[in-house]
Amino acid sequence: MGLVLASCGGSAGDEVQLSQEPGDDPPASMAEGVRFLTQATFGPTKDELDRLMIVGLANWVDEQLGLSPSLHRPLLQGQLSVENWMSQQTRKHVWWERVMRAPDQLRQKMAWSLSQTLVVSTRDPDVYFTPLGGAEYYDILLRGAFGSYRDLLEEVTLSPVMGHYLDMIGNQKPDFIQNTRPDENFAREVLQLFSIGLVQLNLDGTPVLDEFGDPIPTYGQEEVEGFAQVFTGWTHAGVDQFWQKPDSGIDFGITPMQFWPEYFDTEDKLILDGQVIGQGVDGETALELALDAIANHPNVGPFLAKQLIQRLVTSNPAPAYVARVAGVFNNDGAGERGNLGAVVRAILLDEEARRLLEEQPASFGKLREPLLRQTAVWRMFEASAQNNLFEEHNLTIAYAQGPLEAPSVFNFYQSDFAPSGALLDAGMVAPEFQIVTHDMATEATNRLYDRTVSGHEGITWGGSDKVLLELSEEAELAGDVDALLDRLEQLLMGGPMSAGMRAAIVPYLENIPMNYGSTNDWEPGLKRAVEAVFLIVSSPEGAVQR
Repeated sequence: MGLVLASCGGSAGDEVQLSQEPGDDPPASMAEGVRFLTQATFGPTKDELDRLMIVGLANWVDEQLGLSPSLHRPLLQGQLSVENWMSQQTRKHVWWERVMRAPDQLRQKMAWSLSQTLVVSTRDPDVYFTPLGGAEYYDILLRGAFGSYRDLLEEVTLSPVMGHYLDMIGNQKPDFIQNTRPDENFAREVLQLFSIGLVQLNLDGTPVLDEFGDPIPTYGQEEVEGFAQVFTGWTHAGVDQFWQKPDSGIDFGITPMQFWPEYFDTEDKLILDGQVIGQGVDGETALELALDAIANHPNVGPFLAKQLIQRLVTSNPAPAYVARVAGVFNNDGAGERGNLGAVVRAILLDEEARRLLEEQPASFGKLREPLLRQTAVWRMFEASAQNNLFEEHNLTIAYAQGPLEAPSVFNFYQSDFAPSGALLDAGMVAPEFQIVTHDMATEATNRLYDRTVSGHEGITWGGSDKVLLELSEEAELAGDVDALLDRLEQLLMGGPMSAGMRAAIVPYLENIPMNYGSTNDWEPGLKRAVEAVFLIVSSPEGAVQR
């Protein structure tokens, strides 16, 4: 099974001319460049790091905002045209191709972040059996990553994949004879998880309190029922009967849902802040009004700003940081609300993202998402396979996460999770720690070992699908272990390792002969270099994004 890259439009392999013009704000150091690209991409590459040091941060972001999306579905359809068959594993091959090689890295990273807020999951059977629909849903996030949040919310709402995942598809008006009511699943999650949350928020993301010091709810059961009424009358496009599920063909899960007015609830509908959609409003207009009410709610800016900052930069952003980004959501400077491109630009170029590490190193940063530890090492060392694919399997076993593979609509982890101990005692959160179980930590370490120590260009065993790192530059430095670590700590950690970590690693590496593997024609120092890479990426310090 393989992907035919040449057969799909918008391929990541298409030639893209990237700027080499000097900018006004180059990173202050290579480590700062690594930190920035770790936040903004699936991991720095050496070439992109060199270019960033010339073009500067703002120019790099603006250039990324202007790149066309490298979509997933066209690449997956190229596979279908050759083999007339596909699976979720094939879809994940496409995901790897894009996150590893696509030039629009910031868009790919934003889509990954948005997929953890606007969640659908292939663990749902109806979603699992439409890999093309899953790729199209991911493309909705890619296309909308720099656009209007309101427009993105509508595309997500009408996606048949979302319709199946949260039961909006086939949702219909009450039938009092059959004792049925509109399903409330999507109504609850679009409010609680996709947009405004459970309590009213200040611009800085802190809760608004009433006279007794208690948070004020954003909505109640009556509003949930009102939105559930709005979300009736929608089903698969092109079917002959409202309850009909189309065959799992090429279009299954792709075309937006279609409205059937006879199944729409025409009663008055209470939505947010006392707004009522009256009986005379048709279903398509009611949907527009309801989504407008959500998108214009004052919570959306701080709600999304904080989650995106947590995904990209730091788990515990200062309220002022959240407020600055939320302010850009409310008005991008040109009077536009919900401009996600302006939001991500504000996140990455904010003074806290760029400078707070120096001022508050104990509280800034985040635990790296486990899957992104692998993407980072593969991208930094130009990983590739003879068959030109990234055929990675069982991601949820190794890393407890994978593209569109969350265990529930609440994502892999929740944004307010705090592990017991020092972080909880300090009033801090660390969302990614929610999936760091003993089993996951062991599996992740084993996977990283296999992808580094057993996955470099000196390895001669394994098939054409084995992905190998290119470490010749690092091998040349290995005669001086300190020089090797000086380089790797910058490339992989974005700054120096602790004295204790270096003291533990140096003697181990020095005991590895420089000519290790000479019978296999390994480059001198290759074994030292790859062991150093593994020790760093699998270490507690290497697991932290600064």
